[in-house]
Amino acid sequence: MSITLTTWSLEQTAPSDLRPVPAPEGRDLKIVRAGEPSAEFSRFLYTAVGGDIRWTDRLSLSYAQWQEIVEKPGAEIWVAYENGTPAGYVELDPQDDGVVEIVYFGLIPAFRGRGIGGHLLSYGVERAWDLAERWPERTPTKRVWLHTCSLDGEHAMANYERRGFRLFDTKVEQAEEAETPGPWPGAYA
Repeated sequence: MSITLTTWSLEQTAPSDLRPVPAPEGRDLKIVRAGEPSAEFSRFLYTAVGGDIRWTDRLSLSYAQWQEIVEKPGAEIWVAYENGTPAGYVELDPQDDGVVEIVYFGLIPAFRGRGIGGHLLSYGVERAWDLAERWPERTPTKRVWLHTCSLDGEHAMANYERRGFRLFDTKVEQAEEAETPGPWPGAYA
């Protein structure tokens, strides 16, 4: 079955573009960098966060391909933990000429609606802007960008705009509707 898929690309071009939101009060929330590149942990986060919103583009990757992504110099995964449990993540992909893409961002379904998303996105964008401080061989960040689509969560676009991202491109295309894979096949059927 074919669906209409809209993809929006957004960017920030200066650290001052970011409008951060503080951590929600009264929550045991920590955001920690995944310091050991691990294909297994990355795939867990990807399927746990994107399983109900049809993230499928990486599911066919081999272990070696996945490991290559997480071992790329400058690539970082920042994980939000609530009460010691992974709640969501931000994955940063360093690109040429001081560009950093937020390739994946989101919360595991059980943690949505708790006020975590705005803070996690803020924190991830801050880490994109200061990426060269942790990776001295990198050019300082000049641009942070991301894309979202009409399959993502209903609050995704508003969260990006509230954090100071500006729209720079929109694409509308017909796509084949994919099954919702869940963290394992059939989890959200």
